[in-house]
Amino acid sequence: MFQLLMPGKSSQSLARAAARAIRSVIAPATLFTPAAPAPAVEPVTAPDPAGLYEPDEMPAVEDIEAAARTYHAAADQARRADRGKRAAKKILDRLPAGTYAGWKVERVASGRQTADLDEIRRIFKQHGLGPVPMRASAPSLKVSQVEAPAVLVAVAA
Repeated sequence: MFQLLMPGKSSQSLARAAARAIRSVIAPATLFTPAAPAPAVEPVTAPDPAGLYEPDEMPAVEDIEAAARTYHAAADQARRADRGKRAAKKILDRLPAGTYAGWKVERVASGRQTADLDEIRRIFKQHGLGPVPMRASAPSLKVSQVEAPAVLVAVAA
């Protein structure tokens, strides 16, 4: 962290340091075994959640197709918007607070709080508790178009 505060650091080295900090939050268990090679991660399919349609409640195939098409288009728009935000943020993050051609740029404190994983790791290590327990995030819905029209599979009752 001290290196981040040193003057004269290039933006690339700051970006690498920030990426390391982010990785330490995402995969803190790897901090306790830096010499261990990273295990091969295979994609895991999450189990279906509770509350799914029963066979007699299934919507029409046309409604499913329309919902999937809408979801896919919205997800694509969101990805494009995120890329645009990141590109604009690169410029805006470096500006001092002020008004620029009718746009006010300022920094405000966030009301969100997150766990201080560095302090939690320190406490765990101090008390010999091993790695910080982590739980997986909720599964994400992924919708993709297939080449041939899919046949609706009947769900066994």
